[in-house]
Amino acid sequence: MAKKPEPGLRVRAMKYLARREYSRAELRSKLLPHAQAGDEFEAAPMQDLDALLDDLTARGWLSDERAATQLVHAKRSRFGTQRIAHELRQKGFAESLIIDTLPQLKEGELDTARAVWQKKFGVLPQDAKEKARQARFLQSRGFSMDVIFKVLQTGNSEDGPF
Repeated sequence: MAKKPEPGLRVRAMKYLARREYSRAELRSKLLPHAQAGDEFEAAPMQDLDALLDDLTARGWLSDERAATQLVHAKRSRFGTQRIAHELRQKGFAESLIIDTLPQLKEGELDTARAVWQKKFGVLPQDAKEKARQARFLQSRGFSMDVIFKVLQTGNSEDGPF
């Protein structure tokens, strides 16, 4: 039985992009091993990976802005600004795009932290050990310390504990 030829870079890129949005750097890293393998069935103009990515961007099929928006939307209800910004950096988004995204993330960070805290704990800590445990949990979710202190002082109310 003859082995099927591997799909070309363009076909691979289209399959990846059909599933979800990717940043340019993320898609490049996924396609790079296949570009280095040297696909003999690939058309000559599309062998250059950067040219393919430029073409996908020009056609509007690859957009860092859309991918960042999608990632922020998916993570916003569970994680804080610091964690989301870290994930954006890990996925290769430009620092300018991350800086543009941060203000809209900071708007609802306190409400998000309260919701995450309420779901996990729901009761204000009674001693220092429990307070430290709850603070570590919120910190691991990427919330800033000032937001964590507000949540642990006021709980789920806007006014405060009294």
